[in-house]
Amino acid sequence: LSSKYHNGDFMYHWQFENHDLISLDFILNRTPSLHFPNFLYDLLFASATEVSERREYLERIVAVTCFLGKQGISFRGHDETEESDNKGNFRECMTLLEKFDPFLQRYTPPSNTTYISCSSQNEMIECCSQEVTAAIVHEIKESQMYAIMADEARDGRTEQLALCVRYVSVEGVVKERFLALTEMPKFDAASINTAIENQLQEKGIERLKCVAQTYDGAAVMSRTVGGVQAHFQKKHPEAIYVHCYAHELNLILCHTCRAVTETIEFFNMLESLHSFFSASLVNHHKFMDTQKKLGLEQSELAQLSNTRWACQVRSVTAVLNNFPAIIECLSSINTPIAVGLKAKLCKFSSVYLLIVLKDLLSVTECLHRYLQKETIDIAQAQTYKDAVVETLKQKRSDATAIDLHARTRAMCEANQIAVLEQSSGQRQKKKRMDGFVVESTCGAGSEVCGSSVSEELKRKLLFPCLDRMISELEKRFSGISQELLNGIQACSPTSNHFLSEPHLSALALHYHIELQSEEVTVAKNFLKLKSEAGAIPDMSTMYSLLDNEIFPTLKTVIQVALTIPVSSCSCERSFSVLRRLHTWLRRTMGQSRLQHLAVMSVEKEMLERVDHQKVIDRFASLKVRRHRLK
Repeated sequence: LSSKYHNGDFMYHWQFENHDLISLDFILNRTPSLHFPNFLYDLLFASATEVSERREYLERIVAVTCFLGKQGISFRGHDETEESDNKGNFRECMTLLEKFDPFLQRYTPPSNTTYISCSSQNEMIECCSQEVTAAIVHEIKESQMYAIMADEARDGRTEQLALCVRYVSVEGVVKERFLALTEMPKFDAASINTAIENQLQEKGIERLKCVAQTYDGAAVMSRTVGGVQAHFQKKHPEAIYVHCYAHELNLILCHTCRAVTETIEFFNMLESLHSFFSASLVNHHKFMDTQKKLGLEQSELAQLSNTRWACQVRSVTAVLNNFPAIIECLSSINTPIAVGLKAKLCKFSSVYLLIVLKDLLSVTECLHRYLQKETIDIAQAQTYKDAVVETLKQKRSDATAIDLHARTRAMCEANQIAVLEQSSGQRQKKKRMDGFVVESTCGAGSEVCGSSVSEELKRKLLFPCLDRMISELEKRFSGISQELLNGIQACSPTSNHFLSEPHLSALALHYHIELQSEEVTVAKNFLKLKSEAGAIPDMSTMYSLLDNEIFPTLKTVIQVALTIPVSSCSCERSFSVLRRLHTWLRRTMGQSRLQHLAVMSVEKEMLERVDHQKVIDRFASLKVRRHRLK
C-alpha cells in the first residue's frame, strides 16, 4: 500500500459512501474485457445488503434513543447482565420491540457490533443531540441574526450555565431554542462571557449579528462596567442588554410585599401556616380530613419563595380557598402554636390583607404568565405593563376601599370573626395575654386603629401597597434607552407612532441598517389596505405580510425588533428539565452526556423532526467502525 493509506486512511477510503456501488460500476461497465468469478459479484451485492440491514437495525436504536431522550428517562440499569431481570430502559425497550418487530426477530447482529453497549449509547445520544443542534444552527444562519439568553443555576455541587437563542425563522415565526449547557468552574463575569463566546464559536454563529443579550438582574451579569453584558458588547457592540422582564416583575412583587410592616408580618404568618401543616403528617392529615368534612376541594397550601414567580398569589389564594378548614383545624389541634396562628389569622386586618393582596396580585399574575411566552415582543410587553399600571391606578379609589372592606366584613361574619367598627385613634398594646400569644419581637401585638376602621385600613394598608406597586412598575422595565424603545414600538401596529420614520431610523442606525424612506411610505399605504380587509394584531403578523423584495430594509428593522427577547424564561425552563434529568440516581453522569440529553429533552419538537438516516450517517462517521454502515 502507498503511504496515502497509512494510519487508518485505507479504512476511511474503504468506508467512503457508496464505495461498493462505485466499485461495482467500475467492474461491470468500465472493464468489460475482464472476467471475474461469480463469487466476487455475490460478495459485492451481499455487502450492500448487509449495510442496508445494519442501517435498518440502527434505525430502531435511534428511535429508542430519541424516545428515551425526549421523555427524559434513564437509559441504563444497575445490572445489565443476561441474568438480570431489569437490564435498564434502553435494553428493555429493544427487547420489547423485538417481540413485535419481524425485522428484529429475524436479524441477529454480530456479537461484537450490537451497538447497545454503554459507549454506543453515548455515541448515539451525542449524534441525536448534534443533529438537533445542527438544525437549530441552520435556522439561525438562515435568519442572519439572533439574540442570546443566559442564566445560571446550581446543580448539586456544580454551577450550570444555560444558553438559549432567539431568532425569527424564514417563515416569520419567532423561536427560542436551547443551545447549550456548560459547567462553570468560575463565576466571575469574564469566565461567563468566555463560556458564552466559546459556545457561539463552536456552533459557528459568532460572526452573525447578535442584536440583544438578556439575563437576570444579578450584578455579575448586569453591571455596565465589568459585567457580562459589558464584556459581551466588546465583540458584539449592537447587542443591547435587556433585564429579564419576568425577573423584574418578581422583584416588584417581592419589594411590595416587604414595603409595609403589616405585609411583612402577614407573609411570615402564611409561611408559618404552610410549615405547620406540611412539617407534621398528623397536622396534614387533619387538614385533609377537615377539607373533606367541609366539602372543600382538597388542595395544599403554597410555599413562599423569593425565586418562585407568582408564589405570593398562589399562597394567598390557597389560604382564602381553605380558610374555614384552616380555622377549624387550628381550633381542633389547640396546641400553643395552633392557638397563636389562629389568633393572628382571625384578626380583622389579616383577613383584610388576604382580600386586598388577592385582588392586587391577581392583576399582576396575568402579566407574569404573559411575560413567559416565547413569541412576545418588547412593544407588546410594554403595552401590557402600561395596562396593568392603569388598572392598579384605577383601584386606588374610595370605591375600591369600600368594596374590599365590605368583602372582608362578610368573610369575617361567615367565619365568626369579630368585626371592628371603630377604634380609639392610636395604637394600643394588649393589656392581657390572649391565649399566651406573642405577636412581635417586643411582645406587643396591635391592631390597625383610627377614627374609622375602613379609612385606617385604606390609608395604612391598601394605598401603601398600591403606591409601592405602581411606582415600582413605572420605575422598572426601562433598561433599554428611550430612543431604541421608541424605535421598537414604532414597529408595532398597536403603537401610537406606528411606522414613524424618525423612530425607525434611530433603531436602524444602531444596527447599521440603511432604512429606505420610500419603503416606509409604501408600507404605510400597503398595511392600511390590508387592515381594511382584516386587523393586523401584532408585529409578527405584520412581518409576515411584508414582502422581502419590496421592503428589504424595513423588514430587517422589524426582524430586529422581533428578535430582541423580553425574558430569559427559556433558560429557566431548561433548568426545570435539568432537575428532572440529573436526579440523585444519575449523579455519576458526565457533563457531555448531560448536555446532550438536555438538548434532546428540551427541544422535543426539533427531535421529532430529526431524520434518522442523518443520525446514522453521523454515527458512522464518528469513528472508524468494525463494519461498514454506509
